[in-house]
Amino acid sequence: MAGHSKWANIKHRKAAQDKKRGKIFTRLIRELMVAAKQGGGDPNSNPLLRLALDNAKAENMTKDTIDRAIKRGTGEIDGADYVEAVYEGHGPSGVALICKSLTDNKTRTVANVRFAFTKNGGNLGNNGSVAWMFEEKGLIEYTSEIGEEDAVMEAAIEAGADDVEVNEDSYRIITEVSDFAVVRDALAEQFGKAEDADLGYIVKTPAPVTDVETARKVLALVEAVEEDDDIQSVTTNMEISDEIAAQL
Repeated sequence: MAGHSKWANIKHRKAAQDKKRGKIFTRLIRELMVAAKQGGGDPNSNPLLRLALDNAKAENMTKDTIDRAIKRGTGEIDGADYVEAVYEGHGPSGVALICKSLTDNKTRTVANVRFAFTKNGGNLGNNGSVAWMFEEKGLIEYTSEIGEEDAVMEAAIEAGADDVEVNEDSYRIITEVSDFAVVRDALAEQFGKAEDADLGYIVKTPAPVTDVETARKVLALVEAVEEDDDIQSVTTNMEISDEIAAQL
């Protein structure tokens, strides 16, 4: 099991960074469309669509909007054809970034991402240049109020989780992508709905940043990339102390 975390890891989630509700809806609609395109329009047999539905409902998206997005994905009604594209690169002090997008025009998206990197002290790399530093996993988070550490760990492992990170006031349950839906549902039956549950990247090779100015430059690059509507999420391997996190 993972021990108590000494470092404060900066976790960049698009939903947390978005300032405008319309931008959040744009991201969620694309998630619904791509999930429906890949696995069909029935959430009972399509875990990715079920996850996208949960995210959309959490933002109070209307049923009509959700239904239209799913029908566009399945081809029942006309709509743009979105595909997933992942961009990798380095930021200030060699910090690695991995950026997931859903786009209907890869040429446009890569140009925008490259411009954001260049303008903010980074370099966009080739596929595979930093991917080895990350691993895509299912990530399920609960507050520590749900139960004692041993009980939560036992429940998570029995449900099929790979690992449990115990932090000061929270638990983070880590799963294989293929096991995510099963583990999430099993834990929800025992502990209630998670504070957050989604697919994302965990860092295998962290890059410690020991000064606040460098950390700010990395965050500025992250925010610049996230400005593009095609970008769904940005993850870095930057690792900072609690002291620097407090200054940020």
